Amino acid sequence: QVQLVESGGGLVQAGGSLRLSCAASGRTFYTYIMGWFRQAPGKEREFVGAISRTGGSTYYADSVKGRFTISRDNAKNTVFLQTTSLKPEDTAVYYCAASTYYSPSPVRSNYEYWGQGTQVTVSS
Repeated sequence: QVQLVESGGGLVQAGGSLRLSCAASGRTFYTYIMGWFRQAPGKEREFVGAISRTGGSTYYADSVKGRFTISRDNAKNTVFLQTTSLKPEDTAVYYCAASTYYSPSPVRSNYEYWGQGTQVTVSS
């Protein structure tokens, strides 16, 4: 089992950047696919991106491709989401999630463990 804690959210102007972090407990962090999802008020939780166990491959939603970057540091049990060129429509609670699936996946049900989320608000 793994516990996840996100941080780094906040209020930023459109065009700005934030770096979100997700710290994981336990000694088996490297065995998990890690993903980021987000949920805006009144909307379904949606996939943002995911990263393989080694960090060698990443997968992004079209809406964030070219603006967001996922990375991980297995020595520090942490996964990151670097966001740039933020838009008001990026406003949401951002969640990290861990999966034992065989490859990075955009499917929410493939992720067994979730953090509590961190709020990102982008003002216009």
